[in-house]
Amino acid sequence: MTLAVVRSLREPRAPATEEQLADFELDVLAGFVLARQSAGLADSTIRGDTNHLESVRRQGPGVLAVWV
Repeated sequence: MTLAVVRSLREPRAPATEEQLADFELDVLAGFVLARQSAGLADSTIRGDTNHLESVRRQGPGVLAVWV
């Protein structure tokens, strides 16, 4: 049996900035909309889903993570 040295490849990072969080949120929402569209859902259904997500997001940080 051979042993090897293992280390984390993830470098420590600073907390995300407000701009980075906004960019990430936009990317996630765009992916959500594209996935719903590719599943063949109607535009009105997708619009309703995104409106619901927006209302949940306005409730505060962490609420959406629990909802999803």
